[in-house]
Amino acid sequence: MITDNKAIFLDRDGVINEEVSYLSNPDNLKLIEGSTEALRILKNLGYFLIVITNQAGIARGYYTEETLKKIHNKMIQILEQNSIELDDIFYCPHHPDFTGPCNCRKPNPGMILQAKEKYNINLRESFMVGDTLNDIKTGLAAECQTVLVLTGYGIEEKKKIDDVIPDYIFTNLLEFAKNLKLDSKL
Repeated sequence: MITDNKAIFLDRDGVINEEVSYLSNPDNLKLIEGSTEALRILKNLGYFLIVITNQAGIARGYYTEETLKKIHNKMIQILEQNSIELDDIFYCPHHPDFTGPCNCRKPNPGMILQAKEKYNINLRESFMVGDTLNDIKTGLAAECQTVLVLTGYGIEEKKKIDDVIPDYIFTNLLEFAKNLKLDSKL
């Protein structure tokens, strides 16, 4: 059964908020300029907004799941103050060196597939947006369209493009949102 539900799957660090290696303090969460406007545009275009984020800092013992919830709550609060609501946040607390393999850690598509089931999402009409080639691999594995943004690690990751090629590359999330708004067939 094909559904009309479509989503923007968003890596968190380096896409929505500034990249901070192992963000472990809610006070250090700072949204990237333009990300709230971008999320508003994408929501108004009818997309589910779903964060898909690896959080290996939990497995490494850098912070707890409780701390992660505080970070996410702060992000949600900032977005709600700007009249933006995320539909969901999926995170992988694992790291293969500490917890063994799992199917949710990017580049595995497990988190996207969980979201697909929960919200009945048409993945071919959806986008995975990230700042690393692992994010792009995740989107490709889930058969989503893929977007590399040049915030966070994006500029360095763009230099590594070889056999993993994103469908689109944009300066930031806002540039992607504006282009998607202009060209509904993007």
